[in-house]
Amino acid sequence: MFLLVQRFGELMRKLWNPRNFKAHVSPHEMLQAVVLCSKKTFQITKQAIVTDVFQGSMRIFTKKLPHPDLPAEEKEQLLHNDEYQETMVESTFMYLTLDLPTAPLYKDEKEQLIIPQVPLFNILAKFNGITEKEYKTYKENFLKRFQLTKLPPYLIFCIKRFTKNNFFVEKNPTIVNFPITNVDLREYLSEEVQAVHKNTTYDLIANIVHDGKPSEGAYRIHVLHHGTGKWYELQDLQVTDILPQMITLSEAYIQIWKRRDNDETNQQGA
Repeated sequence: MFLLVQRFGELMRKLWNPRNFKAHVSPHEMLQAVVLCSKKTFQITKQAIVTDVFQGSMRIFTKKLPHPDLPAEEKEQLLHNDEYQETMVESTFMYLTLDLPTAPLYKDEKEQLIIPQVPLFNILAKFNGITEKEYKTYKENFLKRFQLTKLPPYLIFCIKRFTKNNFFVEKNPTIVNFPITNVDLREYLSEEVQAVHKNTTYDLIANIVHDGKPSEGAYRIHVLHHGTGKWYELQDLQVTDILPQMITLSEAYIQIWKRRDNDETNQQGA
């Protein structure tokens, strides 16, 4: 792998050289090193490796709602129109957005803000094909529900902690309780898809955390070293080991889960 490190260093020096004659830099030597060191797993002429690794698919069911200010009788009549019937589309995704429940504004007897907690499976219920959520636009309101139809080898969760209004960005501090291993997503697949999806169990391999306020916070990342099974915490240039049970106490923001293949499933069972 020395060649890859060498070519990367050369590319960085070219990029930041204040005496560059040209205004652009070619990464060709760096890309050739990637091809050689990966034994042609990654090639210059072949794209979409990211799609193969992270892309899944889902069904999105949408139903238009009558305006809330209309009389009840008029609402009832509108619901029989074609415009208000439920529709379904197939869609791909690169990550799943998990919505947090609204954080409470009240304080406890010690005048400390109560930080709520929610199980991971509660916020995953958004994708069970049954749970409906209302979405509002400037003119219209819709009910939507989602059902997964394909699980990718690596699944990204984005926990929606930040909401933006006209004045500022708010952060939801809710702690998500999640297991580190053995998260089975079979129940979020439609029945016909479950029959062909052999492996639906995932293990966490990376956890990105946001600490502090939205405007002046900092990021940490927890990563699993696959060879040793140990977890490490990275923040800037600092790398320290961390116990797996400590990871679940953090304000997780983005997570990457790896799907088990047949060999890993058998080893876990043994």
